[in-house]
Amino acid sequence: MYIEDSLYGRFELEPVLVDLIDSDAVQRLKGVHQNGASYLVNPKWKNTRYEHSVGVMCLIRLLGGSLEEQIAGLLHDVSHTAFSHVVDDALQQENEDYHEQIKEQMVMESDIPSILEKYQVNLDAVLEEVNWKILEQPAPRLCADRIDYTLRDLYEYGEITKQEVEEFLQSLTLFIGRIHVKNVGAAEWFVDHYYQEVLDFFLHPLNIYSNHMMSELLKASLKKAIITKEDFLLTDDALLKLIENSRDSEILSLRNKLSDAVEVHVSEQDYNIKVKKKMRLIDPEVIVGKESFPVSQLSNKVKDMNEKAKQRSLKGAKVKILT
Repeated sequence: MYIEDSLYGRFELEPVLVDLIDSDAVQRLKGVHQNGASYLVNPKWKNTRYEHSVGVMCLIRLLGGSLEEQIAGLLHDVSHTAFSHVVDDALQQENEDYHEQIKEQMVMESDIPSILEKYQVNLDAVLEEVNWKILEQPAPRLCADRIDYTLRDLYEYGEITKQEVEEFLQSLTLFIGRIHVKNVGAAEWFVDHYYQEVLDFFLHPLNIYSNHMMSELLKASLKKAIITKEDFLLTDDALLKLIENSRDSEILSLRNKLSDAVEVHVSEQDYNIKVKKKMRLIDPEVIVGKESFPVSQLSNKVKDMNEKAKQRSLKGAKVKILT
């Protein structure tokens, strides 16, 4: 079987990857949007956890990662709930890690263990993400997860070109097992666009509004026992349908506020919603001779971008609802 990824190209896959992609657990991610409820207020924001998960797998493959690490990449978000990180807010999970808390149980109750056993792949090793240096790294280092969601969102939403993506990918290499960049210019490009993703896009007023309103809708639906925490492992649309079928007037009123007809803008003084997101900083490692350094040690431009990003993250965002 071949798979075609919009960013990384065409790959022939081993049978274990084919079976995992076809599994119910991974297929569910086609109905889980990457950026929560934002697709309800802007239909163009439609990237899914499935596209991201397959993309991370492909990027790890492109960089020379093992089959086991590709499997880990494919499964790294398999326990993400409907509406992604909105559930963290609804459940007051400050570290945005509810999907990590439930991952082991969710996987064990899925078709994944039997598939991995069939191909003699160690389940525990695959799920232990600390084993996989390409897939995950502590911030502010590069990793396949951060690279993919940044490039994928910005490319699919028309902010960067395929040529820019390809040029950046060509600048990547592995050094001491981790993803590094070959030159300062490419690292500066990624830092600039990473903050376009995690600040300009994640803190876009429509993103803030939609995910705040969905969180309020989920909290109210839980309180009224219209949904349970177990329902968070449905798809976005299936969970939304449960809520809509309640015919509860308060719940339906909240639901109706999530549409592409809403108008919002950033307002420092007169606002309805104030949020602070998880701080996300980036500092790619660059190879210089036989050594590597965080690019902030080589580039005043990056040092300045990082300081501005830190201050903006600490400040948060305030949004005024116009309609």
